[in-house]
Amino acid sequence: MEETTTSVDIAGLNEKIEKESAFVDLLTNEMNKVIVGQKHMIERLLIGLLGQGHILLEGVPGLAKTLAINTLSKAVQGSFSRIQFTPDLLPADVVGTMIYNMKVNDFSIKKGPIFANFVLADEINRAPAKVQSALLEAMQEKQVTIGEQTFTLDKPFLVMATQNPVEQEGTYPLPEAQVDRFMLKTVIDYPKMNEEQLVMRANLKGSFDKVNPVVSIEQILRAQSAVRDVYMDEKIEKYILDIIFATRYPEKYKLEKLKPLISFGASPRGSINLATSAKCYAFIKRRGYVIPEDVRAVVLDVLRHRIGITYEAEAENVTSEDIIGKIVNEIEVP
Repeated sequence: MEETTTSVDIAGLNEKIEKESAFVDLLTNEMNKVIVGQKHMIERLLIGLLGQGHILLEGVPGLAKTLAINTLSKAVQGSFSRIQFTPDLLPADVVGTMIYNMKVNDFSIKKGPIFANFVLADEINRAPAKVQSALLEAMQEKQVTIGEQTFTLDKPFLVMATQNPVEQEGTYPLPEAQVDRFMLKTVIDYPKMNEEQLVMRANLKGSFDKVNPVVSIEQILRAQSAVRDVYMDEKIEKYILDIIFATRYPEKYKLEKLKPLISFGASPRGSINLATSAKCYAFIKRRGYVIPEDVRAVVLDVLRHRIGITYEAEAENVTSEDIIGKIVNEIEVP
């Protein structure tokens, strides 16, 4: 333990991260030309992009979810594709298929919309399980098999799936095991009144600023590897593991009251993603090391979809967010 603390040159690391993360402000300002407010959503998109994860956004229609990822792809010079999920969609519509070519008397491959840097899976809960799993497999493996050929997907590869709140008709909720593959689940709320006034004015004028490419794909790939270098002390690792383990064994953390409310706790993906997201958050804040505040800033988005709640919790109107809040307030901060 002695060795690790002395061998990490925090000042040098800070300098490196500050240099590598200089584009974050540029990118945010560029996106703010089109997207008013929604700072939380933009930040989470950047965390997903830097942490090589994917994002599930939940919110009512019309909150600029599609616009956000489209704007991001323009600002990063990346390719963008949008897949509108519908009940009659087939897996081939997402990943691609083999087409018979009469001229050459053979099959040729037609790649699907999954082959892009930024993929928007719009209303993912409107398509049946087969299609959802085709998309999730591509997200997990970062590759796609069509016929007998396997293709590696372009880097960076960010899927932003949106879903309307589940009560709506004609939806197929994502199974827990599949939701777990999303690094973050972000819930978007309505804009504030003054923000909505600006949105309304800009729309009526038809005057949105043009988004310029300000960051190259190479810069993003460099940043993705720089995020891994962000220093995380053993105390912070312990803090993250305490939070995760408290979702599984609340009674060991003086949280006996939560035991009947939780049907299952966060999986190991939870701890990996919480650590990665905290590093990305530190990077966005242009710091070379992780502090407990970074963990607390991302904990809701990383864990809200990884904790199962019991019927008892539902009856008492307790959500997974409430449970996470209680855990974070109880666990000792290093």
